[in-house]
Amino acid sequence: MGAALTGFATGFSLILAIGAQNAFVLRQGLLRKHVFPLSLFCALSDALLISAGVLGFGALVTALPMLPVVMALSGAGFLIVYGSMRFLAAWRGGYEMELTGNSRSLTATLAIAAAFTWLNPHVYLDTLGLIGAISTSYASWDARISFGFGAVLSSFVFFFSLGYGARLLAPIMTRPASWRVLDVIIGVVMWGIAAGLIQGVSAGAIQ
Repeated sequence: MGAALTGFATGFSLILAIGAQNAFVLRQGLLRKHVFPLSLFCALSDALLISAGVLGFGALVTALPMLPVVMALSGAGFLIVYGSMRFLAAWRGGYEMELTGNSRSLTATLAIAAAFTWLNPHVYLDTLGLIGAISTSYASWDARISFGFGAVLSSFVFFFSLGYGARLLAPIMTRPASWRVLDVIIGVVMWGIAAGLIQGVSAGAIQ
């Protein structure tokens, strides 16, 4: 149960930052157009990538024993930089979201979502790299699978909550102060995960 909760928290923290994909889902949620298929597509895409990271990463570790350490340190470095970027964004402010315009067809909507998802280089580092690396800190496959399940579940919860809860979130998230608070929280979480990865390497837990 602990591994699943860690996976859920890790996955949710990584996906929480409002990027192009999430802003697009939010926009469609506000328009109430293609919300279910769009949310399902984004969640299933994450599930596929997360599963590949958790299940496939273990095979690479057998051939390359130092790979978890390298990936853990690389992931920690990325999270430190990413967290710093969120703190900087919170300090600078100037948040704007373009949520106007007519809705596209379902095919066009999913095509745009696919581009936001599969053409985003960060998604591969987050899923195949970072989540895969963290999963190797669990000795048993049962724990690793639980961790992966938690991460996958977080994607489903996030995208469907964002899509269907958009009209409730919109009045709050259009306020610059709300985005500042969100970015600070994300920065703290990212740095916390980075610290955990570094501590794991130092203690020999990731090997």
